[in-house]
Amino acid sequence: MLTTRQSLRDLPAPRPARRLALAHGPVLALPLALFLALALSLGGALLAPASARAAAAAPDRAAARNPVVLVHGYNADPGVWGALREDLRADGYADSELFSWGYDTHQSVNEVLSGRLAAYVEEVRRLTGAARVDVVAHSFGSLPARWYVKFGGGDRTVGRLVSLAGPNHGTSTAWACALWDQACRDMTPNSYVQKNLAAGDETPGAVRYATFRSDCDEVINPDGSVALAGALNTGVGCLKHNGLLGDDAVSAGVRAFLASP
Repeated sequence: MLTTRQSLRDLPAPRPARRLALAHGPVLALPLALFLALALSLGGALLAPASARAAAAAPDRAAARNPVVLVHGYNADPGVWGALREDLRADGYADSELFSWGYDTHQSVNEVLSGRLAAYVEEVRRLTGAARVDVVAHSFGSLPARWYVKFGGGDRTVGRLVSLAGPNHGTSTAWACALWDQACRDMTPNSYVQKNLAAGDETPGAVRYATFRSDCDEVINPDGSVALAGALNTGVGCLKHNGLLGDDAVSAGVRAFLASP
């Protein structure tokens, strides 16, 4: 609730008392002092509850907010999240609410990585006491995040899942390394991972989903691979694959989605 604040300068002074004060000087000094004291007391009584309510509201907002788990992409590390972490802190997130999962990006999505992400999320929930976390993933990181939600119980522990430039229906560029790299094989179109993630509901459970895709992504081919049925799918114009990580508009869109009810 907003409380109107009014300074003493805004309060109209009683005209008769001011005229008498000029005529009689000290005779009205006591009534005027009483008037000022009463005004100050009234102002303090009005302002103090507002300050107390504002102070009490801050923990309530933090309590209602899920901690955020950031999942980087292929051949990357947690350092890629510097810009988004800074923006989230500016929005009021504490460092104790922001977690960046680091992992070996050359391993299997379904056999290894989704389980390790599940263990990491459980540790975050233990540390924070949160029932659910929000997950923001970039590129390849979208696949273990989605597998965890769909097949690993993450539908009960994740509140929102954001995929930035994720190869959610595969990308033809992954064929370049598929011969020797399991993660690349998982990213190829019609791979075992892709078929299972696309089967049935692409956005299962009570989790809310959002994707952000670029029309100029040199890694995700075709660009439309990013979008998920049932998600809030947003085009961001012409950005490079890693450009989504530091773009102000993308950051604003991600943060708005995380703040949405």
